[in-house]
Amino acid sequence: MPIDAAQLWSLNHRLLTVVLEACSAELAELSLETKEFFVLAEVAASPYPAELAARLVIPKPSMTVYVRNLVAKGFLRREIDEADLRRHRLVLTVEGESARDRALAALAAEFDRRLGRIPDRDRVELQRILLDLIEPEP
Repeated sequence: MPIDAAQLWSLNHRLLTVVLEACSAELAELSLETKEFFVLAEVAASPYPAELAARLVIPKPSMTVYVRNLVAKGFLRREIDEADLRRHRLVLTVEGESARDRALAALAAEFDRRLGRIPDRDRVELQRILLDLIEPEP
């Protein structure tokens, strides 16, 4: 029986949505919208707004709004990039790191609760499969 790729994609999306919805109270307590959380989670790896927008597949104007909101909340700050004085670099503040870490802990706990439904060997296999799927093709 062939596997329906669209159905697998849909199931994966539903799982992510269910986990995020289960953590909505924790995110709200931190004054974070879901996409703002993703910005906080990725800013260390992609500190430039345009790069971050591309990595998260968020339109640049939307990224500008999220960055403004996160700066206003004290979670991010903009710094001039010493290597290129024309560019701004985004840096997590101590409060931003704390909010990111608390949100990640809530998401991890909820996802782990769901993973508890499957045996450890299947968790290992799921991790291997997900890593294979996100690696660039040779």
